Amino acid sequence: MNKLIGAALEVQRVLDSAGVRFCFIGGFAAQRHAEPRVTRDVDVSILTGLGNEAAVIDLMLGAFLPRREDAREFALSYRVLLLKTAGEIGIDATLTGLDYEAEVIERSSLFEFAAGIYLRTCSAEDLLVMKAFAGRPIDWRDVEMVLRRYRGGALDLDYVDARLRILIEAKQEPELWTEWLRLRQRHSI
Repeated sequence: MNKLIGAALEVQRVLDSAGVRFCFIGGFAAQRHAEPRVTRDVDVSILTGLGNEAAVIDLMLGAFLPRREDAREFALSYRVLLLKTAGEIGIDATLTGLDYEAEVIERSSLFEFAAGIYLRTCSAEDLLVMKAFAGRPIDWRDVEMVLRRYRGGALDLDYVDARLRILIEAKQEPELWTEWLRLRQRHSI
């Protein structure tokens, strides 16, 4: 097992043992739903709700090393806990509490990344929403890869459209919606 998968497995064990709901996003989700690619850290979405962040922050700080001296205060202010394993693998833990974020975690499922190693990742649809919302060049590349991989109707694009439209309207960047529609049409989905 490589060090990155081992780090994700450590995160999963800590959260599972405490009964905390979560899923891996970012690079692990892209590997599952888009294409194998290099990722350098573990991105995890942890459902804390609003007001329960401190307990999860303390749990994670008890299991992993902080990447900044003020990691706890930073996480309480910005809802991102920056950690690392003893082996120096970075962990970016997003503390989530909104209804859509809870839905992403609820829809997540286990996927075998190595022989006998199953990690909980977000769905392909939720990866599309997150990547299109972020809108960076690497994110649009991942969107295209997911659309190619799932060509043939395996995606619930009504779900993607409904969530993405609301997020883009809130962000007030209509060009993201235009690009999403362009890619969707390009891949005839």
